[in-house]
Amino acid sequence: MIALSNIYIKYGDRVLYDNIQLIIKEGERIGLIGRNGSGKSTLLKIIAGEIRPDQGQLDIPKGIRIGYLRQASNLDPQKTVREAATEAFSGVLAIQSKMRKLEKELEQHGQDEDKLMELSAELADAHESFRHAGGDQVEVEVEKVLKGLGFGQEDLDQKIATFSGGWKMRVELAKLLLQKPNYLLLDEPTNHLDIESIIWLEAYLQQYPYTVIVVSHDQRFLDRVTRRTIELINGRTYDYRLPYTKFIRHREEERKLQESAYKNQQRVIEQKEKLIEKFRAKSSKAKFAKSLSKQLDRMDRVELDTADVQAIRIRFPEVPRGPLVYFDCKDLGKKYGDNQVFEHFTFKIHRNERIAFVGQNGQGKSTLAKILVGEEGKTSGELVRKDNIFLSYYAQDQADRLDPRETVLETIEHHATAEQRPKLRSMLGGFLFKGEDVDKKVSVLSGGERSRLSLACMLLSPMNLLVLDEPTHHLDIPSKNILKQALQDYHGTLIVVSHDREFLEGLTEKTLEFREGRIHLHAGDIRSFLEKREIKEMRDLEMRHDTGEHESTNAADSGQTYAARRELKKKLKSAERDIERIEKEISEIEEAMLDESFYQRNDYAKTMERYGSLKNKLKSRTEEWENLVVLMEE
Repeated sequence: MIALSNIYIKYGDRVLYDNIQLIIKEGERIGLIGRNGSGKSTLLKIIAGEIRPDQGQLDIPKGIRIGYLRQASNLDPQKTVREAATEAFSGVLAIQSKMRKLEKELEQHGQDEDKLMELSAELADAHESFRHAGGDQVEVEVEKVLKGLGFGQEDLDQKIATFSGGWKMRVELAKLLLQKPNYLLLDEPTNHLDIESIIWLEAYLQQYPYTVIVVSHDQRFLDRVTRRTIELINGRTYDYRLPYTKFIRHREEERKLQESAYKNQQRVIEQKEKLIEKFRAKSSKAKFAKSLSKQLDRMDRVELDTADVQAIRIRFPEVPRGPLVYFDCKDLGKKYGDNQVFEHFTFKIHRNERIAFVGQNGQGKSTLAKILVGEEGKTSGELVRKDNIFLSYYAQDQADRLDPRETVLETIEHHATAEQRPKLRSMLGGFLFKGEDVDKKVSVLSGGERSRLSLACMLLSPMNLLVLDEPTHHLDIPSKNILKQALQDYHGTLIVVSHDREFLEGLTEKTLEFREGRIHLHAGDIRSFLEKREIKEMRDLEMRHDTGEHESTNAADSGQTYAARRELKKKLKSAERDIERIEKEISEIEEAMLDESFYQRNDYAKTMERYGSLKNKLKSRTEEWENLVVLMEE
């Protein structure tokens, strides 16, 4: 059990935590929510021991292991994905290193029988420790987690340096999950995951044997993973043993009851105060007035929650008039090496159209957005971009493109004209950067604060084409809603890449679906598109690998069922690979056993021990394979 007592932190004139108290028990599933800047990430850092509060106490029992997923990667770029993830098993790797050292020493002392006996006994103990620590399952566990988070077999032995920031964060997450700390602290774990990986992570965390604390703006993820919700508002905590949606409903009902009780009490107080004022001067009623006054003094006053009413203010500048047709695409295609992302795309984008890009990850949504804005080139077809287009592009990694060495104010100054500079502090205030906040370095900002700063910079230039690639990453739920309202009021051409159905609903009027190397046009917003495709939710769309024919999406065909079958297939392939590898090694040992000199070899005892271990492992994996085949056929 971890206990936080009277935790107090103040930044300048702002109180971040006002003597908060929390008890976190073993095995709990906690969702940590609140507005950007409310202190969610800071609380995780306090528990992880990375920062100390100004006042208060953190009590953590000895021997407790805490794992913290930061919002930035810190991996060795020269290591492979597999090597980086395997570092999670430092204890096992140490035993393995010791075993190799002992094996070398055995070879060096081939004539010293006493030393051989001593080293053999020590090696046998090391083998036993290795098995007890699960060393023979390390490779299987590493592959299972990495593949669950979206890595293919061909990715595992590629160097970290060859991957984007988002994929590096997946390796960090895999490494942390493999360590299995007693307290797993996850700060926005789904930001860099596709739908299939998110669903795999949900299932993994549901079975996780220890405590999980998650900071996330993904409502569905919180509902499926957590059972307790802690909300941070104005330095205080609101804590209930409920998942996110039930927590929000409870808080709304609680506020309504609180407001009703407050109003009723205020009426009583007002009546008593009037009577006190009326009778105070009358000697015959003075005793009565004094009694009423004492009643007021003793009254337990109902206090209203001081809800966090701060909200960003987004207003797009006046839209310059653009051409009738913005883009004319004919037979457009894009390849990366042998990978044909999409092809034969013919389409026109007209003035003031509002288009959503949806579909599975890796099908080319972000790629087409980059081609349209000029960040990438096409590999086939024609693309004509008309004149008088004033473009503003919000990339998926926009917040990471900011210079970490600059302050908030310096960052926005680079995007401003001389006439705009006197108004920049006021504008930053509208994005919740107030007072000393404007002098903060970008490097210390949270993901949500960086997103807000990027949005503020984007609004300084007039635009008639706005291309947004996953703009809601890192934004809290109220900020998402404010951005959506601002976009609904925006009168230019809009292209949005997003997985968020609630954000897209009512925002666009056309939908481009990216599926199996082709791009399909559908009239209407995301709701009408999903109804047309007979799909209940975005997760089903992004997980299905269909041929374009309409299929029913009843419970048996849901995304979660698909995910379960996908996981079974992965386990089946893994078992088959293991069986093939084990049988090959057994065959090699048996072939060596045919040679009479085999029984005189120095490593005879170790080899026979390995042979017995392999036979047991083969039996176990074969039984697992048979069970998986039965499950697949059900």
